Amino acid sequence: MREFKRYMVTSALPYANGPLHIGHLAGAYLSADIYVRFQRLMGKDILYICGSDEHGAAITIKAKKEGKTPQDIVDQYHKLFKTTFDRIGISFDMYHRTSAKIHHETSQEFFRSLYDKGEFDVKTSEQYYDEEASQFLADRYIIGTCPNCGHEEAYGDQCENCGSSLSPTELINPRSTLTGATPVLKETTHWYLKLDQYENWLKEWISTGFADGKQLHEPGDWKNHVVGQCKSWLEGGLQPRSMTRDLTWGVDVPQEIEGAEGKKLYVWMDAPIGYISATKQWALDNGKEWEPYWKDEDTALIHFIGKDNIVFHCIIFPAILKAEGSFILPENVPANQFMNLEGRKISTSKNWAVWVHEYLDDFPDRQDELRYCMIKNMPEQKDSEFTWKGFQDANNNELVNNFANFFNRVTVLTNKYYDGFIPEFDEDIDFIGPDSQEDIAFHESELLRLFDDIQDLNQHIRNFDFRSALRTLMEISSKGNQILQFNEPWKKQKEMPDMVKPVMNICLQYIAAMSVVCRPFMPFTSNKMRRILNLPALKESGELDDLLFRLCEGEPIIEAGHKINKPEYLFTRIDDDVIQAQVDKLLATDQPETSDDSENGSPIKETITYEDFTKLDIRTATILSAQKVPKADKLLQLELDLGFEQRTVVSGIAQHYTPEEVVGKKVSLLANLAPRKIRGVMSQGMILMAEDADGGLSFISPDDQWPDGMMVS
Repeated sequence: MREFKRYMVTSALPYANGPLHIGHLAGAYLSADIYVRFQRLMGKDILYICGSDEHGAAITIKAKKEGKTPQDIVDQYHKLFKTTFDRIGISFDMYHRTSAKIHHETSQEFFRSLYDKGEFDVKTSEQYYDEEASQFLADRYIIGTCPNCGHEEAYGDQCENCGSSLSPTELINPRSTLTGATPVLKETTHWYLKLDQYENWLKEWISTGFADGKQLHEPGDWKNHVVGQCKSWLEGGLQPRSMTRDLTWGVDVPQEIEGAEGKKLYVWMDAPIGYISATKQWALDNGKEWEPYWKDEDTALIHFIGKDNIVFHCIIFPAILKAEGSFILPENVPANQFMNLEGRKISTSKNWAVWVHEYLDDFPDRQDELRYCMIKNMPEQKDSEFTWKGFQDANNNELVNNFANFFNRVTVLTNKYYDGFIPEFDEDIDFIGPDSQEDIAFHESELLRLFDDIQDLNQHIRNFDFRSALRTLMEISSKGNQILQFNEPWKKQKEMPDMVKPVMNICLQYIAAMSVVCRPFMPFTSNKMRRILNLPALKESGELDDLLFRLCEGEPIIEAGHKINKPEYLFTRIDDDVIQAQVDKLLATDQPETSDDSENGSPIKETITYEDFTKLDIRTATILSAQKVPKADKLLQLELDLGFEQRTVVSGIAQHYTPEEVVGKKVSLLANLAPRKIRGVMSQGMILMAEDADGGLSFISPDDQWPDGMMVS
């Protein structure tokens, strides 16, 4: 990514109806915090914005269940978010909220601007209405019997039993999830953004970086899964999307617009504008101008999100910004994938999660240990996993045995040999480096090697490759340890003290550099290192840039004669019983969603006979190609090879897999299912999938060595 005059960084607004878990940290917050702290250390003008997403039907439902007002709910979680982020060291310049007056005004200004430009179509349609709850129902708040497979718990947008994409009016015996009442159809009018008009523009912008005759971002810089998900949506064809809802809680549609009474802005018209309203509040609080961060083409706008928000940040919000006309577009959207927990998907409803505020209560002085483990396992390109055993190993084997061990040995020996003073040395006296049998000059070699390593680390951060950056930090620590170990100052101090001084001096330069370089990853540890080294606390205002200049010039980072403080341990080992207690806590609080004993919470279906089972013809197959079904967000059209023939199958997996992800997959196919036309495509069978309690799907795949067409029995 090219250099910019300033940087505008956002993290996805957390939804204010539950606490933060480690999946949130790994998805959108730690990566942004690393990037922002690094750019500050390089002296860049960078602004980091976030806030609580406080609107939407789920908040009103939670309020009703708990006998509270929606404002009570959002106040509770907004406060918890702010304290949790602060305790774990996420360094926002402004953490705001979408219930604030300035946000409502900003969102309404956006809507009014698009309305005045003619960017909306007004459409009247019949939607289900719950008369007992006195509100229209979103698709997910309607359940009924699937017209295709007879499943009695199908949602208004999809049957998760057979994968069929549905509309609420197709359900048999529909009922409201709010009250259980039978909803009625009632006419309602909404404003639809003409998203289809931006389809070609979005394709060009996402694929090439060019739009409107200008280079808006560098092609190839975006992650493959981000581009792949966007292309999958675009290939399916964009349709006008409603920007308003019939709700009682949210941002009002500007009341001067005819028909606006009782209408609220759609959450994805409202929430991302929260980035802008938060920037306005920051500017007011600090006597700054907000517009350069959102309207100057020499500003890089970067959204850090999880993969479930890709479409909204790469298609819907950019289309809104383009329609408004005066705002810049994202330079990059480095979305992370999902982090799992102990072999399972994190589930808030089942309490299968490590809640960040609870972790901080249990480990009040181990913030950086969690940050380190999260970054090491960050799901940058694919889903990753957190385990308590892995957390323990990362702490004991890497932070304690490598990073802390090196720092402690250097500070202990400095206090022992020199009463804590950085030793001066004769520059004509060389010492032996670990990579060579020849003498290595202090200034000409080790400082320059350290400079090169830090530059490599910095480039990884610029490329949003934070795992590699963290690995490079640990390699720097290892190299410092090698210098110490190779020269064995504890053996030479008595007989050759002059040979020990340059060794100790360069090791002190290493740990002084590490106190700066580790700051983006482990800010609390950086503070502790600076205190022990008796160095000024970092203000994140160009200190890394200054460090690199000194290294490049061969100048020491910490001067001879400077006195450090007494040594302290940076990290300590975590015992097995501590880890077992956390595993036990997780298992004890795991809440199944139903009372049955099946692992995924789904009740066993009624008993069938062996003869019933023998009627199923299940075959191995390979997916040859895949594409989105037009005008169906949840459906993929698959071409399968059964060895003896090829078939077309329509499967409701598009929200779980992109077409690119499934091509080449070995699958199990129910081959003798009666053909059925789905959205105009004749489907000849059904792909067998496993579904977890949260609706996540995975293929039931035979081993790769199985030829296509083999019968599964």
